[in-house]
Amino acid sequence: MKYINGIMLKQMIISGANNLFNCYPEVDALNVFPVPDGDTGTNMNLTMSSGSKEIQNRTDEGVYDIAKSFSRGLLMGARGNSGVILSQIFRGFAQSLEGKEKIYAIDLADALVRGKEVAYKAVMKPVEGTILTVIRESSEALRDKVTDKMEIEKAMSILIEEAKSSLERTPELLPVLKEVGVVDSGGAGLLKVFEGFEKAVNGYVVEKSMPTVTDSNPVVGANDEKEEIEFSYITEFVLRLAENPAEEGKKVYVEKRFANVLASHGSKISIAQDGNLLMVHISTLFPGTILSYAQQFGEFARVKIENTTESDENIEVPVKEETKQKEPMKEYALIAVSAGDGLESMFKELNVDIVVSGGQTMNPSTQDFVEAIKKANAKKVFILPNNSNIIMASSQACQVTEEGVEARVIPTKTIPQGLVSCMMFSEEASMDENEEAMTEAIANVKTGQVTYAIKDTSVDGVEVKKDQYIALFGKQIVCCYPDKLKATKEMIAKMIDEMSSIVTIILGEDATDDEGEALASLIQAKHPDVEVEVRRGNQPVYSFIIGVE
Repeated sequence: MKYINGIMLKQMIISGANNLFNCYPEVDALNVFPVPDGDTGTNMNLTMSSGSKEIQNRTDEGVYDIAKSFSRGLLMGARGNSGVILSQIFRGFAQSLEGKEKIYAIDLADALVRGKEVAYKAVMKPVEGTILTVIRESSEALRDKVTDKMEIEKAMSILIEEAKSSLERTPELLPVLKEVGVVDSGGAGLLKVFEGFEKAVNGYVVEKSMPTVTDSNPVVGANDEKEEIEFSYITEFVLRLAENPAEEGKKVYVEKRFANVLASHGSKISIAQDGNLLMVHISTLFPGTILSYAQQFGEFARVKIENTTESDENIEVPVKEETKQKEPMKEYALIAVSAGDGLESMFKELNVDIVVSGGQTMNPSTQDFVEAIKKANAKKVFILPNNSNIIMASSQACQVTEEGVEARVIPTKTIPQGLVSCMMFSEEASMDENEEAMTEAIANVKTGQVTYAIKDTSVDGVEVKKDQYIALFGKQIVCCYPDKLKATKEMIAKMIDEMSSIVTIILGEDATDDEGEALASLIQAKHPDVEVEVRRGNQPVYSFIIGVE
């Protein structure tokens, strides 16, 4: 093949997206930290799926038109740091193709190098041994080796081999990868995309192989025991899964993660399976988010959404667009990310206008933040992502705001940081003054979190056993025990010192009030001058979140 036109590029993108979809559980398994989170493979898969959907129905013959649409889809659907970096790679790729109808091997190499350059600029502190290294080394090697008359198949073969070699070297560049014995997950995800591209170039477009669940017993009442929350939309759907069994690693998404994600976005949940049909009922404020997440596992056979707070007599006749009067924009708005009705209430108490549902189990996309900014209807917006893996997506949203709106990210990486940062906000202060005060407050907060391990491993000399409780102080794993209180007490002992004055204990959905009071009593007995507050956050994933000021 001498060149790539728009039709071939579209096939390459679809093939790459499908190849990543088929392999994302194995990419997830490469994650170093054994905690349940919005894993790299999942985030890259959802990002690629968003880009792929954008070009599904396009028939453009020019490569730039396809690349531009694909880049836009990636940008708005980007989730997690890996998804944002992926979107930036193909943003640069598209920029390099501007005005082109078709590209040759040498143009392909130049476009990938441009993608590398844009991706590196998007990361404040680039780390080698990651997806950045893989795109840099593979694209530069291809550019060095490509010739004017090289076939596209040959160029793709070189790219794949160089990407594989680069990926294999990542443990030498990032010590934590070497300690755990894995390669970088983001680089592995990028390689899956490239491999899908190569297959399409060679005449075979990869198709999706849908994950299935082998456990025929229904997973019912995922959160029956927790206090029910009144959500607005009853959402019911039947999802048609693949009939052919998939790898064992893929089935966990319905059994565990699927149920966990649903639990973090609603209540009154039931999940049942009959053959290849999955039936779901959930009460949620975010039916669109639920449906978007579910669609990656199959195709909908039936969908029903009912607004439980609305009756027919309350439905107003729509006003014509030209006569609609938009409410005047307010001066400021705060947007925060959290999961759990208790945490949402805590942020609302601190004058947060919009809480974007998300966190570890599902990272919000750039589009989620764009919509939140629009809904806030303010001239000046601050976003508190409260998770290090969400900062880049929220920052990307700030770059595509409407005219007249200025949005900035306060780089909060934890819930306690977000709460304290909100306390420093003032309606009377300028944008710069607020940003400075809110950012400075982050440095005065220490965060500890207790969650469960998703796999056996060893990190920083700590032996981690699957399903036991991990205590994390910042990014360090302190200990791992079968007893969550024991793990929490050991973590708290490392967090509190003579400079500590306030401790906030936030209880997760699996933590009891008695456990919270036991921890508070322990702290007060050892540190009588420290003020202790116990709040119920009802967050999933983390049994306890501890903030020390």
